[in-house]
Amino acid sequence: MSITLTDSAAQQVQSYIDKDSVKIGLRFGVRTSGCSGFAYVVELTDTVDADDQVFESNGIKVIVNSESLPYVEGTEIDYTRENLSETFVFHNPNVTASCGCGESFTTKH
Repeated sequence: MSITLTDSAAQQVQSYIDKDSVKIGLRFGVRTSGCSGFAYVVELTDTVDADDQVFESNGIKVIVNSESLPYVEGTEIDYTRENLSETFVFHNPNVTASCGCGESFTTKH
């Protein structure tokens, strides 16, 4: 399996990378948070650590640490614009439930 970016998400990430020439890709993972268990961590990075898995999607490197990988494997990251709102959207096949506010989620792992 892998982590994939839609064309829209890849274009948005590339625009961020273009503004900071030191960054090499997108770090994607989870942290413990909220009432359901996990929240996504999404940030630009300039490093790849020894325990990271690197995926490439639409020309963008997506870097995931080994602890987060079971929770996000197979996720498609999209970027949507609707009216005045812009956001990344995560289509994660591992999610079994999410909290009412949408900040955190539970997985089958």
